Parts: sequence; structure tokens; C-alpha cells
Amino acid sequence: MTLNNLQTFAKTLIKQGYSPATQKRRINTIKSLLGYGYALGVLSVNVGKLLKPPKVKNTLAERILSETQIHSMMALTPNERDRLLLRLIYATGARVSEISSLCWRDVQSAGQGQGQVTLFGKGNKTRIIIFSQETWQQLQHLRGEASLDEPVFKGYRGKALSRHQIQRIVREAAKRAGIEGAVSPHWLRHAHASHAIERGTPIALVQATLGHASTTTTGMYLHVRPKASSALYLSV
Repeated sequence: MTLNNLQTFAKTLIKQGYSPATQKRRINTIKSLLGYGYALGVLSVNVGKLLKPPKVKNTLAERILSETQIHSMMALTPNERDRLLLRLIYATGARVSEISSLCWRDVQSAGQGQGQVTLFGKGNKTRIIIFSQETWQQLQHLRGEASLDEPVFKGYRGKALSRHQIQRIVREAAKRAGIEGAVSPHWLRHAHASHAIERGTPIALVQATLGHASTTTTGMYLHVRPKASSALYLSV
């Protein structure tokens, strides 16, 4: 493998019409593989280190829902299970895979009327998130007589909702609320982070809640919805 091979591959991605985001993801995948091979001593030189992936426009701001939109999605969702699904994803900032695999054993009282949920997610990491009294009460009502090993959000056949089913529920809720765009469960996670920071939550706490490996990732939300800019000081 030579640098010329990598550069040729990068140019091919451009010719084939792949988006900058896809180009970056594929190039970074190769760079990661070559870096790993070099770290193991299988490769004498890490040629991937010299290849720079394309810069990609940050479109995070386009995927941040307002608090009004979030509450509209929940209010306009008639089904109790689906409404609570939206609420818990937003309240905890959970990933769709974490919500799909959730069972009642993972949901407990945190005292003082609040609840807590144990999420097992990306990187095989476990995190515990405390949520409001109102959300806890609604969860208890949804549970009824369900056993500890039953899924929290289950379909008509008693099995846990799949990631695809959860995505459909979120997409339909957004449509009812008149929200444009391909809204996904991850948009609710983005909203959690953005709204929490706007309300003064320490960035380290948001990082721990979302399970980010670094505050650098969480820090992106600081710049998504700025409160001011020099443009406001102009005469136009």
C-alpha cells in the first residue's frame, strides 16, 4: 500500500459522486485500519497518516429541534407507548439501540419520586441516567404488571420494538407536528444536548449523560445555537 494508492482511491470516490461525508467516512476507515496495522507492527510505515480526508460542512444545526417542536411531537402522538418512547429518548438522550434493548429491569426508582435508567451502549459502556418524577410516573403506568425481563417498549407480539419501528414512530410524530426533514431518534438526542446546555447544564454532565468519549464531541452543541453574533450589531 502506497500513498499513491490511497490518493487514487480518494479521487475515485469523488469521480463516483460520493458526498464529502461519505468520502470522509471511508477514508477515515482506511486510515484507522492502516494505523492499527502499524501499531501492531504488521506495517512498517503508516502511509494513511499522510492522507487528509475532505472537510465536511457541519449540518448539526439543521437537526436541532426546538423545545416547542419536541413538546408538539409528544402532545400530538395519541398512543401512550409511542408518546412515552419520544419522552424517554429526549429525557435521557439515549441512542435508538439503547432504547430498543431496554427492559424493565433497567428502570428503577432513584428516590425522591424520580426514576433512573441503566443504558448499555456504544463501546460496551454502561451509564445510569436520572430523570424526572413525571416521566417516572408515566413509565410506571405503562408498565402495569409487566415482569422485569419484559421489554419496556414492545410491539403487538410482545417483542421489543426494533430500531426500524422506533425510527418510524419518531418520523410519524414529526410529521404530525409539521416538522420538515428526515427526523430520526438521533435528532431527539441532539435536542437533549442542545437544550440542556442552553439551560446551563455543565458540559461535563451532558457528556456523561450522553456517553460521549470526549467533551470535544459534546462541545459541538455550544456553537449550534449561538445567542449573539456581530451581525446583530450592523444596520441591516
